[in-house]
Amino acid sequence: MRMTCLRAYQPFIPRMNCRVWPLAIIILLLPLSSCQSPPDTARVTQVIDGDTIIIADGSRVRYIGIDTPEVYPKPQDFGIEAGQVNRELVEGKKVRLERDVSDTDRYGRLLRYVYVDDIFVNAELVRQGLARAQAYPPDTKYQDYLEELETEARQAGRGIWAK
Repeated sequence: MRMTCLRAYQPFIPRMNCRVWPLAIIILLLPLSSCQSPPDTARVTQVIDGDTIIIADGSRVRYIGIDTPEVYPKPQDFGIEAGQVNRELVEGKKVRLERDVSDTDRYGRLLRYVYVDDIFVNAELVRQGLARAQAYPPDTKYQDYLEELETEARQAGRGIWAK
């Protein structure tokens, strides 16, 4: 009498030879191997504005927790400056991307906290008064910190908070 490796599970699993199970598992998992998650690090190829960049794989990345003045279609006050500072901080550099709860926004952009070396870029833009702390729930991991930096920038009259 020949025993199969799943003898104890026969009521729940159809009888299969021990050599067939690994093959079945591989076939079932094969489609998942082509699914790639966005990188944790990437090179910035283009800066769109103060809070949006493009990374080497072509993905657009929107900074979480902040909102900078717009540059399109008509530049708002400090919109160009926010874009210039963002460019100085990240363009052509390798950045670390940190996800919060959501992966993408409704426009398909990756939602990330962005770091260059030891600089938290989202926070640096707020600290310089070039961005507002803006909560977009459920992505609020650093929101208290960003709001503290906004208060400091506002009190110091930096950037958009200049009187």
